[in-house]
Amino acid sequence: MRSQNCKSPFRKALKLLTLLFITIIHIGFAQDVELGESLFSSNCASCHYLGPESKKLIGPGLNDHIFEEHSKDWLYSWIRNSSELIASGDEKAVALFEEYNKSIMTAFPYFTDDDIDNILAYIEAGPSEVEEVALTASEEVSPSSNPSTILIVLLVALILFAVVLSRVKNVLKELKGDSTATLLESAIVWLKATPIVVGLAVFYIVLSGLGATWDGLLTVGVQQGYQPEQPIAFSHKLHAGENGVDCNYCHSGARHSKSAGVPSANVCMNCHTYINEGQSEEGTQEISKIYAAIGFDPETRTYIDGYQEKPIEWIRIHNLPDLAYFNHSQHVSVAGVECQHCHGPIEEMEVVEQYAPLTMGWCIDCHRETKVDTTNNYYHDLNDNWIEKYHGEDITAEKIGGLECGKCHY
Repeated sequence: MRSQNCKSPFRKALKLLTLLFITIIHIGFAQDVELGESLFSSNCASCHYLGPESKKLIGPGLNDHIFEEHSKDWLYSWIRNSSELIASGDEKAVALFEEYNKSIMTAFPYFTDDDIDNILAYIEAGPSEVEEVALTASEEVSPSSNPSTILIVLLVALILFAVVLSRVKNVLKELKGDSTATLLESAIVWLKATPIVVGLAVFYIVLSGLGATWDGLLTVGVQQGYQPEQPIAFSHKLHAGENGVDCNYCHSGARHSKSAGVPSANVCMNCHTYINEGQSEEGTQEISKIYAAIGFDPETRTYIDGYQEKPIEWIRIHNLPDLAYFNHSQHVSVAGVECQHCHGPIEEMEVVEQYAPLTMGWCIDCHRETKVDTTNNYYHDLNDNWIEKYHGEDITAEKIGGLECGKCHY
């Protein structure tokens, strides 16, 4: 009996340790998938569709079926250097090479085994559902809550009431046989009898005019909602939304420099060397505009010798005044701000528009509310000083100098 009693706590402890071990493995796997998603988005998503449909882009569609068709060692070799595997005469590698018009997959010799395992774990898990981020660039004010609108409605109601009252008065006078007055005559008599009301009305009209003028001046240069027609009808909804192309693939400067940059036609050709047909006839026509700009023959998949290239004259949408300095890398890489925070649900836009007002007040509000990620190594040397200074308070961009004039106005 004593022996069994001793074993009982031991067994419970063993079960707890087993559960803990399984939990740790599960957490580790989740982290692998998360890292794999990041690596896949940066290096693979522009050429491979991830999903159960196995849709073909430049390369084959990817899902958990690849583990049934290929061994892990084969996948390691293919990902690191597909050219080397093809040259070795591997049947599966040669078949893929022939199926996809002898296009060579980019080599990734710098990928470690862990990197590849993370990518494969993400492919096996499948794309996760992306939570929609609540974007509040500016709050819309309903007409019913606007004080000016309410006062205008009341004024109109008062005028209508005065007209009805004048008509009733005239009807009563007619019944008595007295002379009646016109609406204009009644209005003049009423205005003379109520100078205070007249003065208040004039004061309100002047004040409303000044307010409207001031509001108008504040919107000078604000292009919120600006949506020009571009020379090529590029759909962010198709590329970033449906096909999952990472924003940084085309706008690579966002992570490393002041400007996100407009991608050159060469970036487009990374995919459209092989994808020369759109989802519709209009889409195919738009792709042909890229070829016309750079002199590419889609039939032979070659560039035309001596062709006079023509620049694609994209129309800039987001413009800041010259007096304001904005650095994309500081916000994207350091602060971790998502593209959608300033640009709105860009992955849902067929035609891009300026989503946020991009005014000084809008930027200041963001700096006052946005918390600093103190785990970022960028702030490593300052973190201890901040913790000591603010004693557990939320550290926002404002508290570390985010509202200093010189930060944005050199």
